[in-house]
Amino acid sequence: MAEIEEKKVTYPLKVVYCSECTMPLEYCEYSGKKCATRSTQEVTESVDGIIITDNDVQEETKHQTRGGRGTKGKVAFEEPQTITLQRASRGKNKYTTIVKNLSTHKVDLKVAAKFFSSKFACGSSVTGPDEIVIQGDVTDELFDVIPAKWPHITDDDIEDLGDGKK
Repeated sequence: MAEIEEKKVTYPLKVVYCSECTMPLEYCEYSGKKCATRSTQEVTESVDGIIITDNDVQEETKHQTRGGRGTKGKVAFEEPQTITLQRASRGKNKYTTIVKNLSTHKVDLKVAAKFFSSKFACGSSVTGPDEIVIQGDVTDELFDVIPAKWPHITDDDIEDLGDGKK
């Protein structure tokens, strides 16, 4: 029988960590391109048997940190568009009012929805990236309320589209 040589292991083990991804070097092959190139430069002579390959096609992008929201991309400056008011039917005699393009005038939609719900004693919510839905037909009142609350918005900036489908 052939004798098998075993390396003598001393405990505690000394683990070498990657400075880029903070994982042990054995896991660097699963990380991005930046980690793979960095770890090969640092420890090629000190670690035997680890092959770090580059399987990624594109550069590593910023990852979301654990537990937090991802950063939103930079938004290009948008020219203020006309605010459109539209009435949509909910049933027999019930309507909802849809307000669009309010955020292009630098108005926080969440604050505006809360203001509309308290002003008109109805429900209102932000339903899209630039859309607020108000329960009830309040299109006529919005022509007075919006310029009063936000003075930088004039009556000419508001347009009524009439009845529409939801």
